[in-house]
Amino acid sequence: MSIRSQLLKGLLDGCVLSVISKEPVYGYELSKKLQAAGLKDVSEGTIYPVLLRLQKNRLITGQMKPSESGPNRKYYTLTEEGLDALEMISKEWEQISFGVNSLLKGRNIDA
Repeated sequence: MSIRSQLLKGLLDGCVLSVISKEPVYGYELSKKLQAAGLKDVSEGTIYPVLLRLQKNRLITGQMKPSESGPNRKYYTLTEEGLDALEMISKEWEQISFGVNSLLKGRNIDA
């Protein structure tokens, strides 16, 4: 597994919650939105286990809705717990990314 894949695996829940927070989406649509945001490594096969886990943890809910083309689709929306989790992940990411960027960009950090 590449470093990029390992990093993405740890951040994917937050990315998925972020997309769903903006509007209800179904799995394939979610995958395309993540790819459009620059996460090219995220396939549908990666998304569905994440959605299942987030739903099991009550961070999202799924509801079947008719599709304009083809069979019904399961649309996912954020729960209150999911919104809280997204806020926590966002705050943690800000703190972690600042420190990592400082170190990787060679800024002088004295203890």
